[in-house]
Amino acid sequence: MPSVFKALASISAWFLFVLGWLVVLTSLIMGVINGTLFVPAAGPPPIQTFIAIAIAIVSITLSVVVMKLRKMLE
Repeated sequence: MPSVFKALASISAWFLFVLGWLVVLTSLIMGVINGTLFVPAAGPPPIQTFIAIAIAIVSITLSVVVMKLRKMLE
């Protein structure tokens, strides 16, 4: 595998990994600031919170898949 593709795979995996964790952190921070995440009287969290967490999980999972593929192609 040429080194250019290794570099692109590494960059994309790190990008997906960092993006996933940033989405998780911002979702949690905004949920706490808005008071909708840990306050039982506020009702259930908005659907956007669940969508953001799902996107983060997919992003982190894809980063692991990309790194596994990179290792397999060496």
